[in-house]
Amino acid sequence: MRILVTGASGFIGGRFARFALEQGLDVRVNGRRAEGVQHLIKRGAEFVQGDLGDAELAQALCRDVEAVVHCAGAVGVWGDYAHFHQANVTVTENVVDACLKQKVRRLVHLSSPSIYFDGKSHVDIREEQVPKRFSDHYGKTKYLAEQQVFAAQEFGLEVIALRPRFVTGAGDTSIFPRLIGMQRKGRLAIIGNGLNKVDFTNVHNLNDALLSSLQVGGAALGQVYNISNGAPVPLWDVVNYVLRRLELPPVTRHVPFPLAYAAATLNEGVCRMLPGRPEPSLFRLGVAVMARDFSLNIDRAREYLGYEPRASLWDALDEFCTWWQAQMGPQA
Repeated sequence: MRILVTGASGFIGGRFARFALEQGLDVRVNGRRAEGVQHLIKRGAEFVQGDLGDAELAQALCRDVEAVVHCAGAVGVWGDYAHFHQANVTVTENVVDACLKQKVRRLVHLSSPSIYFDGKSHVDIREEQVPKRFSDHYGKTKYLAEQQVFAAQEFGLEVIALRPRFVTGAGDTSIFPRLIGMQRKGRLAIIGNGLNKVDFTNVHNLNDALLSSLQVGGAALGQVYNISNGAPVPLWDVVNYVLRRLELPPVTRHVPFPLAYAAATLNEGVCRMLPGRPEPSLFRLGVAVMARDFSLNIDRAREYLGYEPRASLWDALDEFCTWWQAQMGPQA
C-alpha cells in the first residue's frame, strides 16, 4: 500500500511514518521542515516539502497514493482564530479535495479529544458527547476539520477520525517539555488536591490504531474513535515519575484551583495588551487541564478497530525520558 503521511516532521506523524515503513508500506511524507524527516528519508520514505495551505501542493501529494494519514495541523491554546482555522480547517479542506480529485481511496484523520474539554471533569467520555460550545480555538477548529472529513463520504471517500489523548513517547515535544521547563524555573505546582486522574496514550498504541484504520472496512468506516491507554492514572504521579527519572525535584507545592485560575486570567490579560501578544506562561485552559479528571471511553475503538492498548504508559514515559536525556545531554 502506498500512503501519504502529512505532518511527518512532527511527533505523531513522524512516529507513524516510521512505523508504516517498518510494516512494509510505501510511504510519502510531507512536512515544513526537511531536517525533521531525515530519519524517514534514510529509511526509504519519499519526502515532499511544503505547506498544505497550498492547494496545488496538496493535489501533487495525493497523486498516486491509496490512502492518506492526515496528522498536520496547529496545536496549542494561544493565538487568534484565523491561525487555527487556516492550519486545521483550510488545510484539511485542501487534503480532502485532493483526495477526491486524485481518487485516493481512504483518509485517516488525526483529530483531538480537546474537542470535549470545557474546563470540567469528565470520566469515560464517549465520542458523541461533543459540547455545544468549545473552550478554545483549537478544539473548535479540530471539530470543524472533522466535519469536512466526514462530509467527503458522500463522494465515495472512505474516512475515519481518531481522537488520541495525551500521546507520549520518544519525540514528544508538547506534553512534558513544557512541564520540565516550568519545574526548572520553580514555577510548577500541583493545582488543587493533585488526585485528578487522566488518560494518556503510548505512541506505539496510537500507531497500532492508525494502522488498523488503514486496514478495516465495513461498519468501522465513517466513524470517529477515542484512543487512549484505557487506564486513567493520577496526573501528578505521572509528572513526578518523569521528573524523578530526569533527576529533577518532584512537584510538592499545592496551589488552590481558584488562585491558579485567577493568576492565569491575569497573565492572559497582560499578554493580550503587550506588543506582539506574547504567549503567557499560564493559561486558564491549562490550569483546568492540570486539575480536572479527564478520561475517554475506548469501547468503540475496541469493537470496530480491534484496538487494544498493549504498550504501557510507563514504557512510554521511560522511552520519553531516555530520548530527552539523549537530546538535551547532561542538563536534562
